[in-house]
Amino acid sequence: MRLLVLLLILLPPLSARAQAFRPAEIAAWQQQARQVSITRDTWGVPHVTGKTDADAVFGLLYAQCEDDFARVEDNYIVSIGRLAEVEGEAALYQDLRARLFLDSTQAIGIYQKSPAWMRQLLDAFAAGTNYYLHTHPTVQPRLLRRFQPWMPLMFSEGSIGGNISVVSVQRLKAFYSQKKSSSWLDTDFEKKDREPTGSNGFAIAPQRSASGHALLLINPHTSFYFRPEVQMTSQAGLNAYGAVTWGQFFVYQGFNAHCGWMHTSSYADSMDEYLETIEKEDGKFFYRYGKQRRPVQAGTVSVAYRKDGQLLRREFTTYRTHHGPVVGQKDDAHWVTVRMMDTPLEALEQSYLRTKATDYASFRKVMKLNGNASNNTVFADSKGTIAYWHGNFMPRRNPGFDWSQPVDGSNPATEWRGLHQVSDIVQVRNPASGFIQNCNSTPFTVAGPGSSPNQEKYPAYMAPDAENYRGINAVRVLTRPQAGFTLDSLIAAAKDPYLAGFEELLPALLAAPAGSQPPAVTEALAVLRGWDRRYGQQSVAQTLAIYWGEKIQKLARTRAAPDQVFNQISFNLFTVQNTTAQEKLTALAEVQAELTRDFGTWEMAWGEVNRFQRLTGRIQETYDDRQPSRPVAFASSAWGSLAAFGSRSFPGTQKRYGTVGNSFIAVVEFGPRLKARSVLTGGQSSHPDSRHFTDQAALYCEENFKDVLFYPEDVRQHAERTYSPGQ
Repeated sequence: MRLLVLLLILLPPLSARAQAFRPAEIAAWQQQARQVSITRDTWGVPHVTGKTDADAVFGLLYAQCEDDFARVEDNYIVSIGRLAEVEGEAALYQDLRARLFLDSTQAIGIYQKSPAWMRQLLDAFAAGTNYYLHTHPTVQPRLLRRFQPWMPLMFSEGSIGGNISVVSVQRLKAFYSQKKSSSWLDTDFEKKDREPTGSNGFAIAPQRSASGHALLLINPHTSFYFRPEVQMTSQAGLNAYGAVTWGQFFVYQGFNAHCGWMHTSSYADSMDEYLETIEKEDGKFFYRYGKQRRPVQAGTVSVAYRKDGQLLRREFTTYRTHHGPVVGQKDDAHWVTVRMMDTPLEALEQSYLRTKATDYASFRKVMKLNGNASNNTVFADSKGTIAYWHGNFMPRRNPGFDWSQPVDGSNPATEWRGLHQVSDIVQVRNPASGFIQNCNSTPFTVAGPGSSPNQEKYPAYMAPDAENYRGINAVRVLTRPQAGFTLDSLIAAAKDPYLAGFEELLPALLAAPAGSQPPAVTEALAVLRGWDRRYGQQSVAQTLAIYWGEKIQKLARTRAAPDQVFNQISFNLFTVQNTTAQEKLTALAEVQAELTRDFGTWEMAWGEVNRFQRLTGRIQETYDDRQPSRPVAFASSAWGSLAAFGSRSFPGTQKRYGTVGNSFIAVVEFGPRLKARSVLTGGQSSHPDSRHFTDQAALYCEENFKDVLFYPEDVRQHAERTYSPGQ
């Protein structure tokens, strides 16, 4: 590793050293704090105002730390590759993955070359966070006692830098530990069965709205408490409201007075794997490229980790070609490299500048930075434009290759040919249908039949996304004849209770001949036969269907090939075809037995088993059947629930508790005066002693919304407290 990084590693761990803030920098922070005002409204939402944008960033980071310093710190521990220093040896290869793609020395260099306006924002990020630590000496960080201005450049999650999470840690470990893997492909079965995440975004054109103004639904599906709700304004023209990822200094999904943007996770192909042909000579590695034989670049990465109370280090010899770092191998003669977006400055610039866009044209201009690798964008503005872009960072490639698989790194024809312009990518603007929807599904149904993009006009790598059940339901809901959409009817559309995921599964179960099944199974079948496939707190059929669906899918998974790829719809069809009628009935009988064992009866209403609970506010929450919790009607997005609530049982619990799904949700109407409503999963604060820890839980569980306080006079009228950082 470079000298600076080695010096950082050789120093004692930051958590073991006292905070060492100099008097001069403390005085500068105090001066900047006086230029910042934070008003907490009656829901605890911080409305941060500064003289400059940098002042607003300073105040925003301070407010985030007040609400949940642990999550701010944790995001940076992970992103800069130092998780093993607090969580031990198990996190070594996750840290190595982060270091392979960007290290602190590179980030410092990018920071130093950044334009002055960006350096001011980065400096304010560090200043606001460090000033919080200075003014809260009792706060004990796990590791980071000083935040550096280059750190946001390493916050790599697809929209900021490359999406390194797609690189398998399992395969990386197999290569760099020299422990052979059973397959060179990613065979992480646990990942395949993980609760789906993603998002829903709807935009309604003026001709479909009651007011004649465009509407926008912002509905990210993330792990709970992943993003808080904020407003940041400045005298320099900044005025953005929405959800911000802990530790980042811009509104990620939100709106200003002129336009709004909703990001949904995309499967657009923005990165590629290369199979490099490797040769070894005199202890050195070479790779084939055309008629050339090039040396593999070797380096050393030293990763610190904690074990038995000691801080140890492990040295890795790392490898890369011009395509990118080596992340695995097919066999001794073929290594796998990854190429992905490597422009963190442009990504950060785009993420911030879009919050100051004023209409479609200015928003599209910012998108030309091509800094978003993992997101689609649903857009609406006060001029009545609605629009959609599928992805953003999109390499030009030879369409003769299958880019969904590793390509031959020795063939120069597999090189990227620059980037597609924004005008090239799959998109739609002001469709005749008057609506746009994306639910992490194909863009070719984004505006309904006849108004969506034509798939034949685009190369396959631009949009390999499959349809899913949320996408099917969204088109069905938004194409219904009705009077113009209002905020209320848009909310109703966003929580339409139909569970399309049972359209293939249930008929297969109900068609199975009952045979000699116990009478209770016949009773359960009758309950399911009478179900309208809509969620509800009192629905016994929903409980049976979801428990049975999970069980029969788990059985089907064992019959799939290790490298077999499914989407939601194809997996349900596979499940129907690869389980027998008797197995389907047996699975239902087992569900009844398990429910009776756990609850005393199999006739359990869904709201009795599916619960919201927030007890500690820690990143890893705990759950307890003996403690108060709330019933939740909506279900996992795996079943097509537009309002997503992924739940499961935990050690010591029989009931299921939600951990992922609807998080920050907002509906916005653009016009001369903006109107908006929103709700958070539980509350703004992660401190259990705060009134804002669960003050939104009842709204959330009942799928209701609060009014957004966007204008200064509304904020003042509903102010709980106004202060400057450090007061």
